[in-house]
Amino acid sequence: MPTKLMKLSRFIFIILLLLCFFECKKKVVDKLQFEKEVINNVFVEIVDSIYMDRRTILPPPMPGIDFNTNKKDTIGYNDELKKYNREQDSIKKDKTKILLGVDDLVEKIGGFDKEQFIENCQKFECIYDKSKEVENFKLDLAFFKKNKKFNFQYLSKFPAVNLWDLDDKKSSMPVGAIWISRIQFNKIKTRGILSATAACGGGKCGRGFLIMIENKSGKWKIKKIIHTWVS
Repeated sequence: MPTKLMKLSRFIFIILLLLCFFECKKKVVDKLQFEKEVINNVFVEIVDSIYMDRRTILPPPMPGIDFNTNKKDTIGYNDELKKYNREQDSIKKDKTKILLGVDDLVEKIGGFDKEQFIENCQKFECIYDKSKEVENFKLDLAFFKKNKKFNFQYLSKFPAVNLWDLDDKKSSMPVGAIWISRIQFNKIKTRGILSATAACGGGKCGRGFLIMIENKSGKWKIKKIIHTWVS
């Protein structure tokens, strides 16, 4: 009889252990799924607020010097300025979707702005989850396929961003690139903070941001954007 009781106790213990394991695993999956849904809600708004377009990032041309007279070449400059303005006007009127390269992964938290991230996370009453410093996940761009303004494609389809030609305005390469990080939430999951990066390629332009988001009336929206670095 004691042997049977021991076997039964062991069996019950194993069952309880398995139930506990699956319950914990379910909570982790639920948390990750929630984070993915929040990203799906705010991703386009974030991109629209921070993206860089290499076709429009360069300033108007500066006047050249006529070395025969040692004076500004106003005729040549006016022609160049007119050409520049025509190109910019054409880009603004173009209804073609803007092609942007997006990092395949929602990145783990780290990099230049980690310190600012942690500081602002505390200010925004978020709970800092250290597991998000080591774990990332794939961003599902299929969710944004029907977006009318942007054509999002994974960066892995293209050469490294720093090799892009900044002066190339007509190729099938993306006009800019976007990276986003994992989100840290407050206890009741009505607020969150993440970092994001935008670049226009060529290794000549990049910007970093901290983005505070908030759930108002069931919809996640950007509350505040902090510009953290420029390269």
